[in-house]
Amino acid sequence: MIDPLVLLAFVPAALALNLTPGADMMFCLGQGLRAGSRPAIAASAGISTGSMIHVALAGLGLGALVAAVPGAFDAICWIGVGYLLYLAWGAFRHGTLGAEGPEIAALHAFRSGLYVNLTNPKVILFVLAFIPQFVDPAAGSVLGQFLIFGAIISIGGFFINAGVGIFAGGAGRVLTGTPMAARVLGYLSGTIFAGLALRLALLERG
Repeated sequence: MIDPLVLLAFVPAALALNLTPGADMMFCLGQGLRAGSRPAIAASAGISTGSMIHVALAGLGLGALVAAVPGAFDAICWIGVGYLLYLAWGAFRHGTLGAEGPEIAALHAFRSGLYVNLTNPKVILFVLAFIPQFVDPAAGSVLGQFLIFGAIISIGGFFINAGVGIFAGGAGRVLTGTPMAARVLGYLSGTIFAGLALRLALLERG
């Protein structure tokens, strides 16, 4: 059983982290501009799902193992860079995805959000650095505590990132009245994805 006072300390800390602009928020912004509000919400759900997978692995001790093996860490990082560049190329080449069916666009966005989160090894390090500060082995299952704390972060992140994506989707819908505007939004979202890839690559080199 987690101490209620620990939860009271954790929730505002998690909320502050969720509100801090970062790669997940920028990714949902790019998805909203490119594909609309519904895919942006799906992308946020994919990111939160990936976060819970990271949390579960950390709680099982596998996250520490990956972080301790430089080769595995680097491989995951560069896969993430490659996938983000792939998304950027698609945005530059095809522009917005207004012609794609909403169900297909949402499915693609969920999968993209999941892949982007899972291939960001920095999330593993964050989970290992932040959540254990609040875990008390004497309070019960360590994995259970990891999952509870991770769920708080993931749920909060879902609503905040989805809100950003909805805003971007509304703005994109207003601006996609002409092919030129749709192309510009495609370039903008592609630039966001490419920038995230560069950020991940530079962090990996550091």
